[in-house]
Amino acid sequence: MAFLSEDLKSNYAGLYETRTGFGKSAAVLSIDFIDFYTVPGAPFYGQGVVDAVVQSAPLYAAARTAGMPVIYTNVLYDKTASQGGMFVRKVPALRRFVADEPLTRFDARIAPQPDDLVITKHHSSAFFGTPLSTMLRAMGHDTVIITGCSTSGCVRATAVDAVSNGFHVIVPAECAGDRHQAPHDAALFDINAKYGDVMPVGEVLQYINGVRA
Repeated sequence: MAFLSEDLKSNYAGLYETRTGFGKSAAVLSIDFIDFYTVPGAPFYGQGVVDAVVQSAPLYAAARTAGMPVIYTNVLYDKTASQGGMFVRKVPALRRFVADEPLTRFDARIAPQPDDLVITKHHSSAFFGTPLSTMLRAMGHDTVIITGCSTSGCVRATAVDAVSNGFHVIVPAECAGDRHQAPHDAALFDINAKYGDVMPVGEVLQYINGVRA
């Protein structure tokens, strides 16, 4: 996070430095890795999201090998987009997130496999208005490894709701992406300070491979 100044680091030092780590059992969340964010020219396209897709693919493969669930989310509305409420009013471009829009497809490089779970959401957080929390608890998971896009939007919102619901939050830094580096860095800093642990993807892969072993 290159934007961090020594003044900012010292301001947060001693107050927002606690690591909560991994709990007893983790699930991987893949937040909205759809073509709207990864196809050049699409309304929400960001190269940072494409980079995150590339970094996430081996993490998902390792998780599946370890028997760890990979849970995907997407955003879909009916033609009125009324499910989105104020969120859609604030971001009108979301009205294009309908079933017959090709850009709502998952990026082919990390598309869900037959045993993966898919949850459709209508707001930023993967927890808001969805059965995600109940599903995780029913499967015995107390930790979420959050990947996806955008870092400053749905990833951050999911991290806030995850910790609010009592889950350990892990974000592999390279596996989250945004349209611009500045909000990406700021969101990762905020998540790491207050809601979970942001760590290199290599460290997360080490944990997953340990589960497999």
